[in-house]
Amino acid sequence: MKYISTRGNYPAVDSAEAINLGMVPEGGLFVPDAVPQIRFDDLVDASYHDTALRVLSPLLPDFTSQELRLCVNRAYTPQSFDTPSIISLVGLKPGVSVMELWHGPTAAFKDVALQIMPHFLAIAKMKLGDTHHTVILVATSGDTGKAALEGFSDCEDLSIIVFYPDDGVSEIQKLQMVTTEGMNTHVAAVKGNFDDCQNGVKDLFADTKLAERLAGEGITLSSANSINWGRLCPQIVYYIHAYAMLVAHKTIRPGAPVNFCVPTGNFGNILAAYYAKRMGLPVRRLLCASNKNKVLYDFFTTGTYDCKRRFYRTISPSMDILISSNLERFLFEITGQDAGKIRAWFGDLAAKGSFTVDAATKKTMDSLICPGWVDEAMIVQTIGETYKRHGYVIDTHTAVAVALEETAGDDGTHTIIDATASPYKFSRDVVRGIDGTAINDEFRSIERLHELTGLPIHRAVKDLRQKPVRHRRSIAVGDMRAAVLSIIKEIKAGGY
Repeated sequence: MKYISTRGNYPAVDSAEAINLGMVPEGGLFVPDAVPQIRFDDLVDASYHDTALRVLSPLLPDFTSQELRLCVNRAYTPQSFDTPSIISLVGLKPGVSVMELWHGPTAAFKDVALQIMPHFLAIAKMKLGDTHHTVILVATSGDTGKAALEGFSDCEDLSIIVFYPDDGVSEIQKLQMVTTEGMNTHVAAVKGNFDDCQNGVKDLFADTKLAERLAGEGITLSSANSINWGRLCPQIVYYIHAYAMLVAHKTIRPGAPVNFCVPTGNFGNILAAYYAKRMGLPVRRLLCASNKNKVLYDFFTTGTYDCKRRFYRTISPSMDILISSNLERFLFEITGQDAGKIRAWFGDLAAKGSFTVDAATKKTMDSLICPGWVDEAMIVQTIGETYKRHGYVIDTHTAVAVALEETAGDDGTHTIIDATASPYKFSRDVVRGIDGTAINDEFRSIERLHELTGLPIHRAVKDLRQKPVRHRRSIAVGDMRAAVLSIIKEIKAGGY
């Protein structure tokens, strides 16, 4: 298997090089030239580690089984995850389960991928004979930043720079990032939104003169965002493992189809579910749940992607995104890997802020994706109703998916809802949903949520108040390149 560009503008590469590069230097994203099929019948009683090996081996064929086993064993440890199964599956009501993806060190689903990705990158560099110091650039809407910082902290021959939107993340998300330890970690608040951060990072990757300059100084750039295949492919694992858990619990029979309902912003998490389907998992519907920034809902409804619209700051900030990067991979796949269409559409998006797919592509999208969106009031209401009816606590992002599942219609298929973050990361709005109390202090709301529900306080937030702030850099949108050069100067002065 080789990895090819969605825009047909780069030679095919092995998975190690795709991971090391992060994204296609000329623009575009790496995808496998063919999606492998795997058998699921003997995964029913498999551990998460064994499932990961089975799924990742055909996706990363230039990694040996010993190398992958090393990556898996180092990533998924009791020190990093508070459950041996890495993820948990909870029955919400008949026909609906919740897949808890927040049992890792930062209380967000990104941990599942970002605990293993640094090990992928270290082996990829070794395979390629890359002796450069790698600087990881990350744009975050809240959760990826801390998960990446946690995963790459103090890794040898690596530094990481995270850009987050100033005033565009929750107080807990911000504190998690700015208090991060690790000699190789760097964080900058950008006076803009997530799309500004993401576009800035993409521009830096596309800057060939910058790449040449840094290469001359012994430095290369890579990414930990889901534009990097090494970040996306581990997410496929938990969809397959969740299915196996349902079968093991005798909730469904082997071979029965399931639906996945995913709160979605950058389209990476639901794309992983799509790839699981392509690998043979019996998936009937993918429910794409959007918040008030409903650019994906409008796209799947009309066939026109239009990011020229008002941007809303919401109580589900990790979904506050208008340019969903991984949609490019999805469209490439469902058009039969038609790079010409992708170049045209995303060229229009860059030049005009919108594009419209053809009728055949729209028909294929309709057969795969069931879109929906939820406003702020419904998010809060859903949090309260879910706790009242089921005694189950959900965060503001998971609530978007729960609300969509309830309105999407029952097709008789068991549905798995992605719970993407611990309620304690967004406790103020969770408390407001449960008992109507408005608490301004984030840490008092954490205490109140524990008092109300008895849910154990996640270790990621438990002692956060006492941690010193280590990162105070704040920059304008147009200053990201200058900030990277300044940080690299610091890195060099520190003797990388």
